[in-house]
Amino acid sequence: MPSYSDFDRDLLNWYYINRRDLPWRKSSDPYFIWLSEIMLQQTRVDQAAPYFERFTAAFPTVHDLAKATQHEVLMQWEGLGYYTRARNMHRAAKIISTEYGGSMPDTYEEILALPGVGPYTAAAIASIAHGLPHAVVDGNVIRVLTRYAGMVGDVRTTSVKKAVNDLAGELLDRQNPGDYNQALMELGATVCTPRSPDCGSCPLQAGCVAFKTAMTGDIPYKSPKKQIPHHQIAVGIIVNEEGKLLIALRPDNAMLGGLWEFPGGKKRDGESLEETVRRELKEELNVDVEVTGFFMKLNHAYSHFRITLHAYFCRIVRGEPQPAASEQLAWVRRDQLAGYPFPKANRRITLALISEKHN
Repeated sequence: MPSYSDFDRDLLNWYYINRRDLPWRKSSDPYFIWLSEIMLQQTRVDQAAPYFERFTAAFPTVHDLAKATQHEVLMQWEGLGYYTRARNMHRAAKIISTEYGGSMPDTYEEILALPGVGPYTAAAIASIAHGLPHAVVDGNVIRVLTRYAGMVGDVRTTSVKKAVNDLAGELLDRQNPGDYNQALMELGATVCTPRSPDCGSCPLQAGCVAFKTAMTGDIPYKSPKKQIPHHQIAVGIIVNEEGKLLIALRPDNAMLGGLWEFPGGKKRDGESLEETVRRELKEELNVDVEVTGFFMKLNHAYSHFRITLHAYFCRIVRGEPQPAASEQLAWVRRDQLAGYPFPKANRRITLALISEKHN
């Protein structure tokens, strides 16, 4: 059995010497801590850092974020992905601004009740911002604790998840929970990495079961995920007589809600891509279109599926566009596309369109 007697002391001593200089660690403002934790839910530290600085420059306080429009928020978030995070944070900011006077709630339960905040994020904010004794459990923490304790079971199972959570709570430094939680996550991110962990630099090496039994490559064990589906998507770039392009605003309750896109959808079996464009635009806009030419193709991956996106130029031959599947429609010039927030794949189309116009 591993020894946990000096676990927190050794971990914190290592952290205070080796912690990274991250922008959200330069302030004790709970708003900044909250923002960083939301951004880091699905994003690596190196990707999140420039977005954090851009976002806080645009919205330096919770009140500023609450007063912003969703359009403004999504423009600052664009490219970071998982846009539900931004919409929920915007909703939560309005609650904090009106019900808490702009100050982050200071209990775990109230933090957990905010839109977009789950148990992990609530524990991180409560411990780091308010010093409350709540243990965080993310992928980094799971990796460190399962290796240290020599847990060989499947981390997707309920029993192993419970064992990890119990151990995390048992080991938590209740006098300094914020730094302790950050130290544990930091160790997993920089030393106890998924592949080729730097065990020689690890402050916990002496008590680590996985290290002593040469099982760092086998722990944690995670059963394989199901195969990720791949979809063929075709969209229409409708051009009117003035040379303007038609874009559609996705509903808030849909994936990528609040972002603009070129209308289109998933190819059906036995259907050509051009037929997909004509059918989708009929369903989404109630118009008949002629596909006038192919523009570009690109590949993009989401968390649970992948797509190949095909974009075609079109012109309307019958009907007036109606937002049957979107919040609203807009006719825009190519040079106006940069002023609208788009998902990453659609943004690549807009950049190509703008570049083509300038060539």
